[in-house]
Amino acid sequence: MPRNGITICLLVVVLGLQWALKSSAKEAVRYDPTWESLDTRPLPAWFDEGKLGIFIHWGVFSQIGYNSEWVWWYWQGTKDPAVVKYFQDNFPPDVTYADFAQKFTASFFDANQWADLIAASGAKYLALTAKHHEGFTLWPSRYSFNWNAMDVGPRRDLVGELATAVRNRTKVHYGLYHSLYEWFHPLYLRDKANNWTTQEFTKSKTLPELYELVNTYKPDVIWSDGDWEAPDTYWNSTDFLAWLYNESPVKDSVVTNDRWGANIMCHHGGYLTCTDRYNPGVLQTRKWENCLTLDTQSWGYRRNMNNADVMTINALIGNLAATVSCGGNLLLNIGPTGDGAIPAIFQERLTQLGQWMDVNNEAIYKTLPWSSQNDTFTKNVWYTSKKSADGVDVYAIMLTWSSNATVVLGVPKVTSKTVITIPGYPSALRHRVQAEGVEILLPPLQDLPAAHAWGCVLKLTHLNNKPRPQRVMQLPEHFRRHSKIRRY
Repeated sequence: MPRNGITICLLVVVLGLQWALKSSAKEAVRYDPTWESLDTRPLPAWFDEGKLGIFIHWGVFSQIGYNSEWVWWYWQGTKDPAVVKYFQDNFPPDVTYADFAQKFTASFFDANQWADLIAASGAKYLALTAKHHEGFTLWPSRYSFNWNAMDVGPRRDLVGELATAVRNRTKVHYGLYHSLYEWFHPLYLRDKANNWTTQEFTKSKTLPELYELVNTYKPDVIWSDGDWEAPDTYWNSTDFLAWLYNESPVKDSVVTNDRWGANIMCHHGGYLTCTDRYNPGVLQTRKWENCLTLDTQSWGYRRNMNNADVMTINALIGNLAATVSCGGNLLLNIGPTGDGAIPAIFQERLTQLGQWMDVNNEAIYKTLPWSSQNDTFTKNVWYTSKKSADGVDVYAIMLTWSSNATVVLGVPKVTSKTVITIPGYPSALRHRVQAEGVEILLPPLQDLPAAHAWGCVLKLTHLNNKPRPQRVMQLPEHFRRHSKIRRY
C-alpha cells in the first residue's frame, strides 16, 4: 500500500477511536434516582441564556372566567361563600363543573397567532398548562378518559397544535406545565386517606401522563406543580427524573423545576422557583425563576379583570431587570379566554415587551450577573454583564429617567478607555468622574427609541471594577416557605 494510503488509514483509525472515546464518555454520564445525583446534572445552556419565558394558564376554569384558576376548589372544596354565591346567582342549581367543559370550545384558538405573539414578545421559551389541578388534559390523554380536550369541549389536541405552530414558526423552546395532583380524583383522595402508603393515583394517572407527554410532544421544559401535599417518594419523582435525564427523547435539552414533592421546592430540581412571584432581589448561586402573572389577581382568565389589575409595562421591565440581574429567569403568565382568545391588554403588554427587547436585548440575553446587582448611589438601576473581546461589557438598566439630564452611577469605575452608549442611539455619551461616581450626560428622551421610556439601558465598556467572589445570600424572610430551607 502506498505511504499516503497508510497515513490516511491511520488517521481514520485515530479519529474513530477519538469519536468512540467521546461517545462512551458521554454515555457514561448517567444519573441515579436520588436527589444527590440528579442535582449534579448541568442545566442546558439555552435556559440560562434565554432569560425570558411565557406561561399560559388555560383550561376549563378559563370558560368560567371568575375568581381564578382555583375556582372549582373554592366552589366545591373550601366552599368560599363569595364563590358559592356567584354560582347560585348565575347558574342553575344542578350545574356541575363538567358542564363548563362542554362549553370550553376554544373556538377562537389560533395556534399560529399564539406562536407569533410569543415570539414577538422576545420570549425564548414557554410553558402551557397541559393539565392544571382540575385534571382536564389539553391533549387526548389515554389516562384521562372523557376528561380531555379531544373527548370534551374543543375536540382538538390543543397541546399538539401549539407545539407544531411554535416549532414551525419560531425558535421558542416549547414547554409544558403538569399538575401532579388533582383536587377531586377519587384515586388521589383514596391515597391521601391512606396517608400516602398507597400509590394508585401515581401509578395509574400521574406517571403515565408524564411519560405520555414527554414521548408524544418532546417538551424542553417540564414545569411540575401540585406536589406539596405528598412526599416525593409518593410521586416517584426521582425515578421519573432519572428516566427523563438518562433515556427520554429530550434528555439533553430538557429543563425541570423544583416542584416534585413536599419540602422539595427550593431544595432540589433543575432550577428553583421557591414560591410564586419569587424575586429575592439579591444574587443567588443556583439558577432560579421568577414566575409572575400579568393579571396580578389571577393566573387564569377573569371576565371581571380591570385595567388597574394588570401589570404596567414599566413594572414588567422592572421585574425583568431585577430578576436577570440576580441570576434568574422571568416566566410571565397570561390567561387566555375559554374561546382561546388572548385578551387585548395582554397582547399589548407582550408587544410592548417585545419592542423593548428589540432595542435592549443585548442587556438581557446571554448575560451574567455582575459584581454588583444594583447601584449604590442612584436608585432603580440594575446591572448585568457580558464578556466581550475587550473584557466585560456592563449594562446599567435605569428604570426611572433622570429629570436633570444627567445620571450619577456610584458603582462603575471608569477608565480612559471607557465608552458609554445607549442601544439605538448613535453617539457615545459624555461623562466625568466626581466624588459620588461617574456622572453621565443623557440625551433628550425624545431622541431615543420610544421603548427607552420604560427603562433605559446604558452600556459601559473598559471598566476597572475588580471581580469579587459571589456571596451566599440568605433567602429573604418573606420567601421562606420551610423552616429548614437550604441556604444556597
